[in-house]
Amino acid sequence: MTTNNGGAPVVVAYSGGLDTSFLVARAARAGQRVVAVTVDTGGFDRAELEAIAARARALGAAEHVLVDARQDVFDRFVTWLIKGNVLKGAVYPLSVAAERYAQAEHIARVARERGARTVVHGSTGAGNDQVRFDVSFRVLAPELTVEAPVRDERLTREQERRWLEEHGLLEHLEARAKAPAKGSYSINAGLWGTTAGGGELHDPFAAPDDDAYPLVTPPWEAAELPEEVDIDFERGVPTSVGGGAGDGVTLVAQLNALGRRHGVGRGIHLGDTVLGLKGRIAFEAPAALILVAAHRELEKLVLTGAQQLVKDQLALTYGDLFHRGLYHDPVMRDIEALFESSQRHVSGTARVRLYRGHVDVLGVTSPATLIDPTLGRYGEEAALWDGRDARGFALLLGVPSTLAARRDRRLEAPAGARVSQ
Repeated sequence: MTTNNGGAPVVVAYSGGLDTSFLVARAARAGQRVVAVTVDTGGFDRAELEAIAARARALGAAEHVLVDARQDVFDRFVTWLIKGNVLKGAVYPLSVAAERYAQAEHIARVARERGARTVVHGSTGAGNDQVRFDVSFRVLAPELTVEAPVRDERLTREQERRWLEEHGLLEHLEARAKAPAKGSYSINAGLWGTTAGGGELHDPFAAPDDDAYPLVTPPWEAAELPEEVDIDFERGVPTSVGGGAGDGVTLVAQLNALGRRHGVGRGIHLGDTVLGLKGRIAFEAPAALILVAAHRELEKLVLTGAQQLVKDQLALTYGDLFHRGLYHDPVMRDIEALFESSQRHVSGTARVRLYRGHVDVLGVTSPATLIDPTLGRYGEEAALWDGRDARGFALLLGVPSTLAARRDRRLEAPAGARVSQ
């Protein structure tokens, strides 16, 4: 960290871990006035937040700022992921990315309020977060200098630990509140899910052990009996679980607790990182997987097939850009506008059953249902048409396929052979 700030404070995105603790301590020892900013996106309990604040001051921060951004994560980011049924690689609910955008926005705000010229984050050079932070800070606060010393100076965790030990500061790090048991994994916990990386997850053929899932009960040890719960939606946003209304953070917490008890929410995602590498993580996101499954089924009841087709295609694009650090690109607002329009009738209730790792949507109901028994029942009878209409429809629908098949038979036949048309 070499920036001369002319007396202005340096803002450090502070999680309380080794990397950001080192950055706070080194900047403070270099004479910088450090403002350590911790943005709680759902991964800390009260005891750990208190320990993080005390540790920041002990490491030399002139000020520690705690921002509770859990509701912001839900309202600003998670709601769009639900409305779009966004699952990266058809499995992963983009848990970490949703947190990083909220963190970047609040850290940029604090930096501006404190008159800082530099913002520092602890990302490494091989991960996705460096891109999400760098791009977001440059969009939100282009006047700030963005530094990532761990990446830019290619620092190792052993070097950081040794420096802290040499300056008598390692004890503050070792006194941090205990995280969930994680073995050899790097764990990131937040409102929308918990991810685990490292260890045998680098081997695409190796299954992670239970340490990669610190919160969800193994399905084979889950409750013996299934549990059913109703989830209410209003314009695509969940509003109550089991009849109990609450804000988004409360509802997610309720579904996480239910899902964990029933072994729901474990998964593995293998995909492309922002920088082009292949990456693999384990994740547990009970509430996310339950809500997306319930919401998707409710949409099937109230949206036309064309609406679902277009939404699904745009959701792939939205999820890809969201993953790659481009949440603040204007095209995201354009896609969200379509999502929002599509949700005007997505109000109703989905009933889900949770049992030993499975989420089954048993049924959905809505005043905006497109099922109308007076006009027809699938597989039985229709009031809008008769058999002759259906016969003609089937004939016309198959015309392009019929023409292509005739063409192929003609081209593939031996020269001079008679081809049945």
